[in-house]
Amino acid sequence: GLFGVPELSCPEGFQDAQDKALQESEQLVQKACSTPPGPETVMIFDQLSDALCRVADLADFVKIAHPDFAFREAAEEACRTIGTVVEKLNTDVELCQSLRRLLADEVIMSSLDPETRRVAELFMFDFEISGIHLDEEKRKKAVNLNVRILDLCNEFLTGAHLPNRIDKHVLPEHIHYNFTAEGNCLQVAGLHADCPDDLVREAAYKIFLYPNAEQLSRLEELLASRNSLAQLVGYDTFAHRALQGTMAKNPETVTQFLEKLSDQLSKRTQKDFEMMTKMKMKLNPQNSKLMPWDHPYYSGVLRAERYNIDPGLYCPFFSLGACMEGLNSLFSQLLGISLYAEQTQRGEVWSEDVRKLAVVHETEGLLGYIYCDFFQRPDKPHQDCHFTVRGGRLRENGEYQLPVVVLMLSLPHSTRGAPTLLSPGMMENLFHEMGHAMHSMLGRTRYQHVTGTRCATDFAEVPSILMEYFANDYRVVNQFAKHYKTGQPLPKNMVSRLCESKKVCAAADMQLQVFYAALDQIYHGKHPLKKSTTDILKETQEKVYGLPHVPNTAWQLRFSHLVGYGAKYYSYLMSRAVASMVWKQCFAKDPFDRAMGERYRREMLAHGGGKEPILMVQGMLQKSPSVEDFVDALVSDLDQDFETFIMDS
Repeated sequence: GLFGVPELSCPEGFQDAQDKALQESEQLVQKACSTPPGPETVMIFDQLSDALCRVADLADFVKIAHPDFAFREAAEEACRTIGTVVEKLNTDVELCQSLRRLLADEVIMSSLDPETRRVAELFMFDFEISGIHLDEEKRKKAVNLNVRILDLCNEFLTGAHLPNRIDKHVLPEHIHYNFTAEGNCLQVAGLHADCPDDLVREAAYKIFLYPNAEQLSRLEELLASRNSLAQLVGYDTFAHRALQGTMAKNPETVTQFLEKLSDQLSKRTQKDFEMMTKMKMKLNPQNSKLMPWDHPYYSGVLRAERYNIDPGLYCPFFSLGACMEGLNSLFSQLLGISLYAEQTQRGEVWSEDVRKLAVVHETEGLLGYIYCDFFQRPDKPHQDCHFTVRGGRLRENGEYQLPVVVLMLSLPHSTRGAPTLLSPGMMENLFHEMGHAMHSMLGRTRYQHVTGTRCATDFAEVPSILMEYFANDYRVVNQFAKHYKTGQPLPKNMVSRLCESKKVCAAADMQLQVFYAALDQIYHGKHPLKKSTTDILKETQEKVYGLPHVPNTAWQLRFSHLVGYGAKYYSYLMSRAVASMVWKQCFAKDPFDRAMGERYRREMLAHGGGKEPILMVQGMLQKSPSVEDFVDALVSDLDQDFETFIMDS
């Protein structure tokens, strides 16, 4: 069966696995309600969470990645069923009472260890954001809002990716071939941001972002429903609710962070826009005004012109085997961990090219398993991601339930003459996703509810972004980047130039992220919104980003991150700031420093989500960082490396 779960040898098995989980959860609910308050209460809640997550997490992965439609459909159904049960449990008054009795008992609470206390509070938080403390009528309203929000999220996501169509004759004939023809129409399915033809990019931008009335009303209803739900359960805005328990803690801090970052970036961003404008004048003298569809393209042109970073020159040094060796060597020196390939049983994997790795510590033994689903296949989603399939926890019998994760990438297959070769971007992504996997393996918490990457969104990306710093350091790269034919190491200046090329127009790129994050905060801030979502977009774009808004476009209707990262889009920037500080302070001097590796494990990875995120950061940096520190860390990463600059000159 899939992942070694015997029921999952066929799609119908999802029904059995689900029934088993629901049966187990019913017994645990009864047990929780009849157990006197104490540490066992938290244990039972965690078992309940584990019973449901073991099926839901696995199904979450299978529904998007399994090549067999029947499996995907069965997994989708299991997700829906378990989701409904979780909603019900979050509004089960009797179940909540059993936890409330524990939290109200000061004597017992003070005797609990910090992790158990935090997990108890997190479970209580889940009850409260579902409106458990409300009267029955309001509770029903909260449940209905939750269901409606879930539907709107799914509809909005679908709408965000739908292509737009336009009459063929509207566009000049010489650019038709860039788009898919459908009868008398052309289908525009994206922004064509890398196309060298300015006209194609302009057309794609104006057509793909043309407002769709249905999608607009979905977004408006989604934002209003989120706000109603947040206010119903006692928060000022949805952002206040979403930021509870994060590193930032509240929307005021996020706004301060974004404003200060924007101020620090503004001069550099202006310089970047001036360079892009000059380049556009050079290539297209008739129309030299810089527009939003120009930014990604001309920053790429500047990068290529200044550093000549042709991925083809790098790929031969980054064979998949060499990169995996590099990761293995790094983890072994830093954390005492090795990766071993394991034989899989029949039916355990969903595609024959999936590899299973055992993660083994030199003294602690087996820590968990990573399934590597690395290669392209038809219908496979294109995003690179990390999935928790089973969380780690301490079982009742004293054994540790080992974590199981999947890393999904879209790498090319090997050919007869060459192994799988990675571009520098793919190599960095592999390191990034492995950062998440190590967090999952080393976040060995007692409770499954806070295992590994089950932590605050603005902390979750820190371990993965930190790995990018290792992937861009010559001392690390030099250990594994060898030409697959000759064995020759990748020259140092090629690594330096690759790193410096990423700084070209990086301020403008970051400013764009600040704009998206600011927009997300306003949309999830005070309601009713002062203006339409499009007017807010226009105002924020011109104020925060600097390039003009194009009439009759509504980029926010394609902003799919509003679904999974509502009020939390800033997280990526804040995580990057923390990762940058950890790198500079702890690893820049020696990326293989074992003592630092152990401190990193002890202070940041070991707790999963079982400790307040800012306390983990303080433990690692041995100081409490301010908003200014975060901003400085991000901005100082944009400075050019003097040595490379001189060498190149």
